[in-house]
Amino acid sequence: MTEQPENGTRQEFDGKECIYYDDYWIRYYPPPEETLTARKHLIDRLTRRAFRHTESGINTPGERLEEARLAYAAETDPARKRVNGAMLAGALFNRATDLFTAIVELEHKGVRISRENELMRQCADCFKQALELGKQVKHYSGQEGIDELWGEPFKAFTQPIAKLFDSRYRKIAQTMQAIDHVTERLIQALQQEPAFEASLPCLERLASSAKLEIETMKSDNAFFTVWPDFIAAREAVEGFEPKQMPEADNENLQRNDQGVKLIKAGAALITYLSEARVPMPKSTRNFLQLCESFEWEKRDRRPDQNDDR
Repeated sequence: MTEQPENGTRQEFDGKECIYYDDYWIRYYPPPEETLTARKHLIDRLTRRAFRHTESGINTPGERLEEARLAYAAETDPARKRVNGAMLAGALFNRATDLFTAIVELEHKGVRISRENELMRQCADCFKQALELGKQVKHYSGQEGIDELWGEPFKAFTQPIAKLFDSRYRKIAQTMQAIDHVTERLIQALQQEPAFEASLPCLERLASSAKLEIETMKSDNAFFTVWPDFIAAREAVEGFEPKQMPEADNENLQRNDQGVKLIKAGAALITYLSEARVPMPKSTRNFLQLCESFEWEKRDRRPDQNDDR
C-alpha cells in the first residue's frame, strides 16, 4: 500500500507545483513576505471577496459605523434585526480596513505603530466585533450563513501570513471534498435514468474544472485557461436536455423535468462552493436531501410486483 504524504508536502506535477492537504494535491503559491503592506493587501482582497459572496446591501462604508450601530440597536423585529446586524458587520469590517490603511500609510512615512497602539487596538476591536456579528451574514444565495469566509480578514489581521496560507489550503481541500461528494451523489441519483446518461460525463467535467478553479489565483496566467474551462463545463451542464425516449409518457416527462432541476441545483451549488472556497454544509445537506427525494420518488412510482391486478 502506498503511504500517503503528510499535509504540507510539496511536489511538482507536469510543471505545476502542488501542496498536499487531506487527500488533495493543490496548486501551491508561496505566501508573501511578512510586512504590514503585504498584510494590508491581503486583508483588502479577503474583505472584497467576503462582500462579493455574501448578501447584497451589507457593504456599509466605515464612516457610517455609528449610524449602522444605532439602527441595529433600535430594531426589534428579528428578521430585520438580522439584516441590520449584517450591515453593522459590514461597517465594522470597512472601518477596520480604513484604520489599517492609515497604519500602513504612517509606516510608509517612517512612523512605527506597535500592536499596543490605540489605532491597532481599535482596528482589532472592529475586526473582532465584525466576526461576532458574522453569524448573521448570509451567502448571496440566501441558503446559509458563511462564517468561515467572513472570518478570513480577521485571521489575516491576527495570524502570521504563512499560517493563513496553510489554513487556505485546508479549506480548499475541504471544499474539493464537498464538490466530489455533491457530484458523486448527483451522478448516483441520475445513473439509473436512461434519459440522463449523457449528463454524467458533463458532471464529472464540471467537478474537475471547479476544483482547478478553486486552487488557481486570478493573478496566475493559468486562470485564462482554467476559468473558461469551468464556465464552459457549467454551461454544458446547465444547458443539458434529457434524451426523449420513444415510450415517454407524461409521468416520464415530469420525471425529466425534475431531473433537469436537480442538475441545475447541483451546478449552482458547485459554483457556490468553487467561488467561496469554503465548505457550505447546510446547502450541501439540503442538496443531498433533494437527491434522496428524487430517488425515492422513482421507487414510489415503481409498480408493486405483488399486485395481481
